[in-house]
Amino acid sequence: MMKSGYLSKNSSLRYSMVAGLIFINTFLTVCANASISFTDVTKKTGITFKHSDGNSEKFHIMETVTAGLALFDYDNDGDTDIYFLNGAGLKGMKYETPPQNELYRNDGNFKFTNVTAESGLGDTGFGLGVAVADYDGDGDLDVYLNNYGPNVLYSNNGDGTFSDVTKKAGVGDGSNFGAGTCFLDIDNDGDLDLYVAKYVVFSYDKKATIVKGGFLAYPSPTAYVFPADSLYRNNGDGTFTDVSKESGIAKYRGTGMGVICADYDNDGDTDIFVANDSMENYLFQNDGTGKFEEVGLMAGTAYDFNGKPLGNMGVGCGDYNNDGLLDFYVTSYAVEWTTLYKNIGDGLFEDVTFATGSGEGTFNNPTWGTGFADFDNDGDRDIFVAGGHLQSNVEKFSDRMTYFVRNEIFMNTGDGKFVNITDKAGEGMKVKLSSRGIGLADMDNDGDIDVVVLNSRREPTILRNDTTGNNHWIKIRLKGVKSNRNGIGAHVKVVTKDLSQLDEVHSGRGYQSHHGLQLHFGLGEHKKIDRIEVKWIGGTVDVLEDIKADQVITITEGQNPIK
Repeated sequence: MMKSGYLSKNSSLRYSMVAGLIFINTFLTVCANASISFTDVTKKTGITFKHSDGNSEKFHIMETVTAGLALFDYDNDGDTDIYFLNGAGLKGMKYETPPQNELYRNDGNFKFTNVTAESGLGDTGFGLGVAVADYDGDGDLDVYLNNYGPNVLYSNNGDGTFSDVTKKAGVGDGSNFGAGTCFLDIDNDGDLDLYVAKYVVFSYDKKATIVKGGFLAYPSPTAYVFPADSLYRNNGDGTFTDVSKESGIAKYRGTGMGVICADYDNDGDTDIFVANDSMENYLFQNDGTGKFEEVGLMAGTAYDFNGKPLGNMGVGCGDYNNDGLLDFYVTSYAVEWTTLYKNIGDGLFEDVTFATGSGEGTFNNPTWGTGFADFDNDGDRDIFVAGGHLQSNVEKFSDRMTYFVRNEIFMNTGDGKFVNITDKAGEGMKVKLSSRGIGLADMDNDGDIDVVVLNSRREPTILRNDTTGNNHWIKIRLKGVKSNRNGIGAHVKVVTKDLSQLDEVHSGRGYQSHHGLQLHFGLGEHKKIDRIEVKWIGGTVDVLEDIKADQVITITEGQNPIK
């Protein structure tokens, strides 16, 4: 994660490209009508959560990378609730009241109630990553926590409470240093398996620290041994089997941070992208049976366009240019740009960060949570990027980096380019904290996407989307029958005249976070959708035609078969 702060000697071309792009993007920014606007409504929500990273003052590396959050409907009442992960007391630390994760019930109109105690989700482990899905197919959403220390699987009891079923399920995963995690169907058998990323092998006895400008600072992950990630196959009876070795996953050791599972090559099975810190990214290509080959270097997603490994943090997935192929956007450490990997087909990607302007303003400080979403409902996907330094004392040894920074928003111009409109996107984008995980969802059910941000050592930021305009939208819920209950892994295409959009249902994404089992599509001026096509994991295809905009619809597998 730690970088020297200097670019390579062969970077003159890079600088010239950047200079030109800054000019172009400045011009575009002046000309663009930045209609996207966010308002900070945190103080009105009733949310009292405050994040802790352990605050040991001993510079333990896990303090820097906590934590993600989950946006999901835990009580099946039709709105999106918030689950914040928290750090915990580290060795030698004592608390009167130990930090814990907190669940907030959405009561509507951006009002929330803390239901942690009654729900049973107040885990006191050191929280890092989280994924949500109905792993047991009983109709409600369960929660998996990827901690520093033992992991936890909470089964939803269907009455607003959760039970710890980790031991029974067999997914405690030892006592490791967690990161991102995802539910996915690796073998198209209709139930959900579990990918568990790991960061480094940490020991208090072999703890590393460094000195920056005469001050103690957090170390790089390269000071530690790298672990292999874990993959668990769902047995269909509430238990899982560790298939890390036979699947091919365990052959690779890395510094996993953000993870997302997606069918990037459109072959009908789910692949896995792992954003590794200070080394190449992994792209695990699925052969359809749950066996994986690591193809990141061949595919073009292992390094940036200079062939350099980056301090990768989070990864978002979406079809930003509406060409029917899923692209990846990866955040990174300080003195590095974020990276947009454009899917060019045939299993290949191209780093188009500078050509698209999607990294402008991301260079100086670390970036973390990220995701694609159509914030202005104009029919293309914008990008949100959370930022903030991990060194709380960074200003003591750097005159260009700060601990607190603004988050960034990139508006999609519709022609394959992005403009950083943070300055014009409302007072909510003026908040300066040190952010980590984010979630993107329509929190007030008004048809546009809002933002929830977890901030290190501070209260969260809740951003209400106050974008004006007359653009239309559709929200789609999937209900699997032969495939998994949530439709995770399904591809959904929405066609309105000359506009065709693709999205996929994911469990686990961004930086160690979860959001988006319900898909949202902006429709621009279109009041009607000509065609919705759902390709389910397992091969079923459903088609709906002539659907009105501005509503939430549920599509059940097999009820609208392709003709």
